[in-house]
Amino acid sequence: MPARPFANRRTVLRGAAVTSIAGLGAAACKAPSGAATVGATPTAPVDLGAESEVANGGAQLYREHNVVVSRSADGALKAYSTICTHAGCPIDRLQGTTLVCPCHGSEFDALTGKVVRSPATEPLNELPVKTANGRIVAGPGA
Repeated sequence: MPARPFANRRTVLRGAAVTSIAGLGAAACKAPSGAATVGATPTAPVDLGAESEVANGGAQLYREHNVVVSRSADGALKAYSTICTHAGCPIDRLQGTTLVCPCHGSEFDALTGKVVRSPATEPLNELPVKTANGRIVAGPGA
């Protein structure tokens, strides 16, 4: 009968270390709340709020809908999905007009959707946006 290999202490400890590190990698791809990283953007028009909430040259984050709306200096509105294009995390922080992803630190310009800090390399997805009766409406069909 052939000899069976056995695991010595070093092999067991090395395996435990690899498993722990792999677990950390999986945890890093989750939103800080522990929720899955993939969020949803509107699949139909949604009423986000009063048009007056977004000042010229400013932006407003609508976390519950994963949307940011910005207004250029000339008053034109733009809307973008706030699902990070790097790993799919919902972006939950707006500093001035810069969106900051909580998962890996990517930053985006809320006025243009462009990446201003990696690791993301693709801009945010633009969404249709309009005003109706003094309200901001964004999403497909808006």
